[in-house]
Amino acid sequence: MSSSKSKIISEDWVVVILGLALIFTALFGIIVPSPSFPWTSATELSAKVLSPHNLLIAGEQFLLVFATALIGAFLLGKRLKSLLVVFPLIFVLTICALILAGNSTLQEYNLEAVIFSLGIGLLISNIFKLPSWFKEALSTELYVKIGLVLLGTTVIFGDILKAGSLGLIQALVVVLSVWYFAFWLCKKLKVDQEMAMMLSSAVSICGVSAAIATSGAIKGDPKKLSYVVSLVLITAIPMMIFMPYLAAWMDLSQEVTGAWLGGSIDTTGAVVASGSLVGEEALKISTIVKFSQNVLLGIAAFAISIYWTYSHSKSAAHTEKPTLKVIWQRFPKFVIGFIFASLLFSFVINPDQVNSVKGELKSIQGLWFALAFTSIGLETNFKELFIHNNKKPLYAFLIAQTFNIVLTLLIAKLLFG
Repeated sequence: MSSSKSKIISEDWVVVILGLALIFTALFGIIVPSPSFPWTSATELSAKVLSPHNLLIAGEQFLLVFATALIGAFLLGKRLKSLLVVFPLIFVLTICALILAGNSTLQEYNLEAVIFSLGIGLLISNIFKLPSWFKEALSTELYVKIGLVLLGTTVIFGDILKAGSLGLIQALVVVLSVWYFAFWLCKKLKVDQEMAMMLSSAVSICGVSAAIATSGAIKGDPKKLSYVVSLVLITAIPMMIFMPYLAAWMDLSQEVTGAWLGGSIDTTGAVVASGSLVGEEALKISTIVKFSQNVLLGIAAFAISIYWTYSHSKSAAHTEKPTLKVIWQRFPKFVIGFIFASLLFSFVINPDQVNSVKGELKSIQGLWFALAFTSIGLETNFKELFIHNNKKPLYAFLIAQTFNIVLTLLIAKLLFG
């Protein structure tokens, strides 16, 4: 029997309201500083990351996200009592994950905080039996979608104008070709459509963010999302390390190498790390190409949402065509928040103000994603995450990634050679 009260407003609109409220709070000058997590030695960990000043900043972030989570729970008619216990615990576990991810040795491998959040959550949920009231207080989708609305502030269309036409042409060709190939391949291998959507977006657009956005757009299973995100982060490591050496062996110019790295490596951090290994020009071009792909995320999420709501409305109604009303009801509203935030930061807010708040908003956005993955870990059995009856999603991902690497190399040579 559910202990929830009736919803005041639907979750889709709650995330838009809360996400935009956080953005406007920052724009109106209420700045919550970002804590610092990078460390190299135990001394630096103690003196810098665990210093009273840094912990106080983390505490300020906690108050901001805790208040947001409580308002969200209230609007969704959830009981606040259990959240008062559960959310602080999730936050502490997430901070532990962010501290782990801040280690300089681990940063060399570009392991993102979400993989540590997921790991810590999985470890606890598989060692201890968590009570049902605890799991009911976890609001994974709410945290993911608030993070996605905030992600819109980092997708600046002006970056594409700086990039010039070549980066955008490459991004368009690669995203469309690789997405359709990956989706077709998943169909051939009989991978379920939900997993296929997330996997195709992750391989073709921008890795973790694309997988999360697609999962939000189709109301995907968090366990499948975790599986795809794990694949993205694990495969990014060998690609980041070996592709610069392959480029040197093939005697590629820095421009071609940069375009190749930016178009085929799935995470922005790994692209920057890999481009840095090659040189300044490679780093510049790789970042431009990756930015171009990131900008396409909003358009892709919008298109996927329309396709998913239309096709699933149609299947639900059998032969009857879905009406615009049905599509609107099923359409994930966070996409509107994401695109609004992107347009606001690209064309309305002046660049100086954007620069003054973007660090804080990026930190809060990363925190929401990390909180979501801690929650996914806490509600997941380890076996459920990696055993998917068969290994077909893994094969599909690896084949699609290989196709992505080869196709992107050819396009990079054609456009930048």
